Amino acid sequence: MKQLIGKWNGIDLIIRILIGLAIGALLGIFAPQGVYIIELMGKLFVSALKSVAPILVFFLVISALANAKSMGNMKTIVVMYAVSTFLASLVAVVAASVFPLELTLANAAGIEHASPEGIGEVLNSLVMKIAVNPVDALMNANYIGILAWAIAIGVAFRLANATTKMMFSDISDVIGKVVHWVINLAPFGIMGLVYTSVSTNGLEIFTEYGQLVLLLVSCMFFIALVVNPLMVFAITRRNPFPLVFLTLRTSGLTAFFTRSSAANIPVNMDLCDRLGLDKDNYSVSIPLGATINMAGAAVTISMMALCAAHTMGISVDIPTAVILSALAAVSAAGASGVAGGSLLLIPLACSLFGISNDVAMQVVAIGLIIGVIQDSCETALNSSSDVLFTAAAEYRQWAREGREFTMGAEVNK
Repeated sequence: MKQLIGKWNGIDLIIRILIGLAIGALLGIFAPQGVYIIELMGKLFVSALKSVAPILVFFLVISALANAKSMGNMKTIVVMYAVSTFLASLVAVVAASVFPLELTLANAAGIEHASPEGIGEVLNSLVMKIAVNPVDALMNANYIGILAWAIAIGVAFRLANATTKMMFSDISDVIGKVVHWVINLAPFGIMGLVYTSVSTNGLEIFTEYGQLVLLLVSCMFFIALVVNPLMVFAITRRNPFPLVFLTLRTSGLTAFFTRSSAANIPVNMDLCDRLGLDKDNYSVSIPLGATINMAGAAVTISMMALCAAHTMGISVDIPTAVILSALAAVSAAGASGVAGGSLLLIPLACSLFGISNDVAMQVVAIGLIIGVIQDSCETALNSSSDVLFTAAAEYRQWAREGREFTMGAEVNK
């Protein structure tokens, strides 16, 4: 049995995940619906990732800042996060204008969530997440609050003696080891998630609202395979695709099935470590990216708002489209501060065109219908680009220092 486990663990994790994915899909098609033990594997995997992520981020950020000598490449990473989110929104606006779609609005009576009434409310919600009890932030996975307190405590601990700083470093290493154990269970967790999705929704879920899904997913693919690589090339002057494909395969694949940027933080941390990146940088940039790097959300907000405008017969001029791009980018960055994420920020964008909240909430209802695909692709794009931009910023620094490296090469396997 020990030899069998050793051979299984010796197989590349991505291959193991693909095996789990294939088995889960087959079980979803041919096995009876509601096999509890298979569904439980998916639930436990996501629950374990979500449980360990807040404490991992908290201690990693404290340790990184307490021991850091400088802020490293954070400025470059944050700029890339902001530019990527804005460009994603702009791509969605152009695509929706070139391929205008009209929606058959669904009944939104079942939607009870309150959407934000203005950008001020979004930003206010974002800021209020900071001023919370740190224990409450950890218990509720409030990453904005966790980051704020971890940064404050980490900076304060720069005054502590070396032994105290080493204690936090040891704690973060121990939690990282636990995360490694959880990630090794990904094949079984993803098998359970795929089984649940396919057995519950059936394959026909992939054909409903096909045109809208195709347009949304096409925009996200364009950003992942064209816009983001161009940004990486612009700062590294090297072929970006080995790194792009690695992040999509390793981070994007798990994010697609967990559908949670927060749950994917440990996966991204592990990938950054395997790439040999500076822990002081990625322990801050990865959880920050899960909060503000929201290109996929910007696509969803812009696209759905313009579809609503086309449905209502509202013409959108170029200046208004640009304003929508900026509004969607800012709103997307604050999506983590609003219950319901990107879908419930659609009414905010619709308000730019004077579309009533009743109509906008019907568009949200359509978003919930296609959410199985839309949310999965959105999370995959958001989460994989966190690692992509973190690595690109560090590669840029390495190039300036004259250091030899290969884009996307894993040095710590």
